[in-house]
Amino acid sequence: MAAAEHDRRGTGVVFTPSPLLTVTIEGRPDGDTEIHVHGGGQGVWIARMMSSLGCETRLTGPFGGESGEVLIPLIEREGIIPRPLRTNHTNGSYVHDRREGEREVVATHNAYAISRHDHDELYDLTLVEGLNAGVVVLGGPDGENLIEPETYRRLASDLTSHEVPVVVDLSGDYLEAAVSGGVHVVKVSHEELLDDGRASSEDPKDLIKAAEKLREAGAANVIVSRAGDPAIALIGDRAVEVETPSFERADHRGAGDSMTAGLAVGTSAGMALEDALVLGAAAGTLNTTRHGLATGERELIEKLRERVVLRSL
Repeated sequence: MAAAEHDRRGTGVVFTPSPLLTVTIEGRPDGDTEIHVHGGGQGVWIARMMSSLGCETRLTGPFGGESGEVLIPLIEREGIIPRPLRTNHTNGSYVHDRREGEREVVATHNAYAISRHDHDELYDLTLVEGLNAGVVVLGGPDGENLIEPETYRRLASDLTSHEVPVVVDLSGDYLEAAVSGGVHVVKVSHEELLDDGRASSEDPKDLIKAAEKLREAGAANVIVSRAGDPAIALIGDRAVEVETPSFERADHRGAGDSMTAGLAVGTSAGMALEDALVLGAAAGTLNTTRHGLATGERELIEKLRERVVLRSL
């Protein structure tokens, strides 16, 4: 067992039921236009940052149609190892125009719901890949009614029962289902806790109460991100506040996914959760200074860790 656990260190699997093809139109100082094409969606963004932090990361998800064929090499270019389930349905995609500074949605193609047969294949693919990984991250769907919440409970339960740490970044019924299966870490935003009715206010005391309820339901540890305010974490019985440097934001999107990625990488490496949390906070903070979602250089994130402080509440 010890040898098997050692072999799994530094490796991760990210489950994403709806990888996206993203096209972003950017302006240039000379007045010309740039067009950027990337893989996207929560799971892809988390996997991108995990790979940037040196974790050998496999991504499981459905890929089909023209967008699916384009997505696979784009994901490989990010250093991620795709483990695709080939489907008959094309992947979701979007086109965003950011030439005026804010993102304007130009066009969107929604992902399709996963069929029963594809669901079983994707479940087995994720489960078997996950059994050989140091951590498994369960990412949420990009849209409604794409996959049953029960899938998250089963994956969490099956992986946890085989001593594979599970990290989730979910909300709503998906969060409830995954937690009931037993997970190592939940990362959730305070907005999601409020929207789900799990917290009565933004007051840290109410957020800690919500985290305690999630722990009672099956989450060993809970991290609550709070946009521009310090995150709050319930690590076992210890409640801490995460203080990070404050920077002007270029784009807030992707910061939460970067934090989740850092938590997962630290867990895979065998770090104490406090140290994994510091890594995740540094990754999320640095990402806010950039326009790319869940991007950042490993060396700079490592240096920024020195400026992250955990304070007991």
